[in-house]
Amino acid sequence: MDGLNLAEVVPSLALGIGLAACAGLRAWLPLLLLGGLARWGVISLSPSFHFISSNRALILFGVATLVEIAGDKIPAVDHALDALSTVLRPAAGALLASSVLWSVSDPLTALALGTAVGAPSALVPHAAKSTLRIASTTFTGGLANPVLSILEDAATLVLFLLTVVLPLVAAALVAVTAFFVVRKLVRRASATRPAPAP
Repeated sequence: MDGLNLAEVVPSLALGIGLAACAGLRAWLPLLLLGGLARWGVISLSPSFHFISSNRALILFGVATLVEIAGDKIPAVDHALDALSTVLRPAAGALLASSVLWSVSDPLTALALGTAVGAPSALVPHAAKSTLRIASTTFTGGLANPVLSILEDAATLVLFLLTVVLPLVAAALVAVTAFFVVRKLVRRASATRPAPAP
């Protein structure tokens, strides 16, 4: 990454982090939106990732988005989608983050850097969503899950728009959320750890 301009890398990294966080809620919708915006020239993609705005990719992302959004509203299907998404969402986050690192000329470096920031950024909202869904299923028998799903759809759109307009703010929001999620997980793990024997 010799000769990289920090002023160019930081905004594209922030954009990548925000887009990857969107993938933590919906894997396919951010890819569809990014592909559309790239097609219209609103967002620049790294040269190796121009396929995201191709007709074939947009059709695939559109169909997958409809399946994911519709399936997530069905209580029995949403858990299966959530389990599958534990792998899919970090992968989508890595792809999203890598694709907007236009300031990194080497595609392998862009992919490695995008994976390093994108996968964890997608896992944070996915972990928070999964925890909320477990609580919802426990306390409402899954009846509130479709409502939560609609809120997640809206949150994905709002976070995507915020990321496109103010990427540094979106990345900071993701970082603050990550801090609180990790802190809560650490507290929960230490509370369930058995006390040492005297």
